[in-house]
Parts: sequence; structure tokens; C-alpha cells
Amino acid sequence: MSKSGLFDEFPKVSSKQWKQKIQFDLKGADYNETLVWESLEGIKVKPFYHAEDLERAKTFKLPKNHDWKIAQAIFAGDSKKANAKALNCLQRGAESILFTIPNKQVNFEELLSEINLEHTQIHFNFQFLDIGSIKKLLAFTVDKKPCISLNIDLIGNLTKDGNWFHNLEKDHAILEEIYSLSSKVNGSHTIGVDISQYQNAGANMVQQLAYGLAHANEYLNHFSNVTSSAVEKSFPISFKVAVSGNYFFEIAKLRALRWLWRSLVSEYGIESDCHILAVPSNRNKTLYDYNVNMLRTTSECMSAVLGGADTICNRSYDAIYHKDNEFGERIARNQLLLLKEESYFTQASKAAEGTYYIESLTQQLAEKALELFKQIENSGGFLSELKKGVIQRKIKESAHKEQQLFDTKAIVSVGTNTYENGEDRMKGDLELYPFVKIQPRKTIIEPIIERRLAEKLEQKRLEDE
Repeated sequence: MSKSGLFDEFPKVSSKQWKQKIQFDLKGADYNETLVWESLEGIKVKPFYHAEDLERAKTFKLPKNHDWKIAQAIFAGDSKKANAKALNCLQRGAESILFTIPNKQVNFEELLSEINLEHTQIHFNFQFLDIGSIKKLLAFTVDKKPCISLNIDLIGNLTKDGNWFHNLEKDHAILEEIYSLSSKVNGSHTIGVDISQYQNAGANMVQQLAYGLAHANEYLNHFSNVTSSAVEKSFPISFKVAVSGNYFFEIAKLRALRWLWRSLVSEYGIESDCHILAVPSNRNKTLYDYNVNMLRTTSECMSAVLGGADTICNRSYDAIYHKDNEFGERIARNQLLLLKEESYFTQASKAAEGTYYIESLTQQLAEKALELFKQIENSGGFLSELKKGVIQRKIKESAHKEQQLFDTKAIVSVGTNTYENGEDRMKGDLELYPFVKIQPRKTIIEPIIERRLAEKLEQKRLEDE
């Protein structure tokens, strides 16, 4: 049906006219104080958005054939057991696997046995840095047309642990060798940038984007200085991003990240998209009334889809206090299956394009993040700011603001700081320690510590049980 003339009988209403009507209906109340609120990122959110908001703004579009995959996270402490679990998950709806590799003893031939590597995206999370292990992995996969992401993130380990895997020079030398080897394997990504740790530590969205971009730029700078051929044509990279409960802002955050990455690599004279691996945030998850976590992760996964994530790995509702268990993992996987197969979110992944509110948020987040990124680069770069402690201090300041909002119930967590069930008992169900662990040791920088908002409150409730 043609849309031409469909609304011709209705007069056009300008943004100014809408605002005047709202002010009239407010009956003297102040428009800005009553209806405009400011986010932690300093973005003022209006009660309505209009086509006029996009007249001077650039808009962002996802790649034409964009799609997203359901991932399952598996700890590969035992190669055979991890392989059996992976095959079972793939039969039950998973389309991608995220293997955590804890040590050099992992047998990759056993781990990847019978997995169709050409059609199954495999992500790796190495908890160590060793060229011998990577060589074994690439030797096994080289003739199989694999689709693998090694996600080697030296700086990510530095920010989490406070130390390099070995030292700066040795880590980068190993990374260069890995990059050289993996570049010969089509479809592989060597570099990973873990932005999720910034979100889980309390960074606001502008900080997450700017720090993630500056983090990635350290790798671009390094390889462009080592050899121009390394970034001559493309620089495939994976970003791991934590998605929290601010639904529309999170959609805009992922869109802004892809937009910023494209803008950054264009300055190096290359065209390269990024792969976004989205996971639900850990920061807003709770120990008490844990079933509410399922609602939180569902909303967060929806944001990830609409924001344009390439791979989404859901987390179990009981992950903060239970060891891996089949029930929790099945529920988490089925949440994504329901979104993809029954809610038709494969067709809806581009639904955010052209929406006045989300396009406006995307533009503002991207602009603010780019401004902060430029400040970091002008101050010597991301590593320099980490060594000075500037990044850590800024994240702490942001986390403190968010914590105050949670403590005063301006940020509501149902079942935890609001509508608590006094009959809940959790002390006997803790298989994992759900709070920050303090391990005093010598580090070259102050590590960035991830912390959930509800920890202090939950510790008090556990003491009172």
C-alpha cells in the first residue's frame, strides 16, 4: 500500500508546538524541572523527540546483512568434558561457543572435536599468554576454514590484574607473533578489547565508550608503528561489552561503539568493522530475590540485539552464587532462543534505525565519548593515563555517584533495596563467594575492581540471618 498522502489531512506539528501544548497541560509547573531528567553521562533526556532532532544529526546504520548469534560460555578445565558440553549446547540452540582456557594443558584437538568450525563461531578467553598454546590451536584449525576469535587482550589483563602477563615488552612480542600467525587463518580475530570490566566497575557509558576506544587505539598504534602491513587493509577486532538495565541508553551505547570504531580506523586509512560480543552486566545482579535477575538479563539481551551486537552470551540468573549448573544455563540459553525464534528479534535487529530518541542518544553518546577519547590521547594515551591512575580515579568517582543513587533508592532494585522479602535466606546456598575478594599483592598499576551495587546491603542481610 502506498504511503503517499496517507496523513495529508492532518496538519504538521512542529517540536515547538508540542512543547507549548505540554507546557499548557503542566498548568504552571516548570517544564525542565518536571519532565527533563539528566543521566549519569550528563545527557538531558526530554519527554518527547521529534524529526527536528535529527535534522542536523548524523544517523547510524548497521551492516546490510547484520545478524546475531546465541553464545554459550564454557569453562575448559577438562577438554573432553568441555567438548561434550559444547556439542550438547549446540544441539540445544547455541550457535557460538565462548571457551575459557585456564592453562596450557588444554588439548585443542579434544576440545574442538566434531564441532563444525566453519559454521560455528568460537570465542576464546585465555587466562594466560603463551605462544605455544596458540600455535597448537592454529595448527589444528588452519585447514578447517574456522571462524574463531582469540580475543588476546594484554591491556585488559593489566587493568584487571594490575600486572602484565609477563612484562610489557615480552607481552607485545608474543602478541605480534600471534597476530602474524593468525592473520594467515581467514576468518580469525586476534585482538579483543574487554569493555565489560569498565561497566562492571561503575564507569558511565561515555567512559565505557571512550576507554574502550582508547584501549583499542593502543593496539592500533602499536601495530602501525611495528609494521604498516599489519593494519594496511583491515584490523579485525572483538569488543566484549557489558549491557546493563538502562534499556534505550544501552541500545544507543552499542550503536555508538560501532560508529566510533569505524571513525577511528578510518583515520588509519583502513575500513574495518568490529565484532561486538555482548554479555549482561554483573553490576546490577542480586543475591536476594535472584529470580528477578532473569527479568534483568532478558531486558539487557533485548538491548544488545537492538543495539547491533553480533554475538550475545547470556548469564544464568544464579551465576553470582552458584557454580555452573545445567538448569541455570538452559534457562539463560532459552531466553535468547525465545527472543530469536519466537519474538522474531532476527527481523527486529534494525528496528532502532531512524527512531528519534535512540538516534539522538547515539549521537550524543558518540560525541561525548569522542571528546573524552581525544582528551586521553592528548594526555599521552590510555596506558599513560592508567599508570597515572587517572582512569581508575574517574571510574571510582562515577561508581560512587551510582552507588549513592542505589543506596538512596533513586536506582531501584526490586527485592533488594525495594520491596525486600524479609523471609529470604541465602547463607546456606552460597557455592561461590559473591563479593569482592581482597588479595593484597604488588602491582605496577592500581587494578580496576568490579563491584556489584548490592554487595554492601547483601553482606548486612547475610550477617543478620
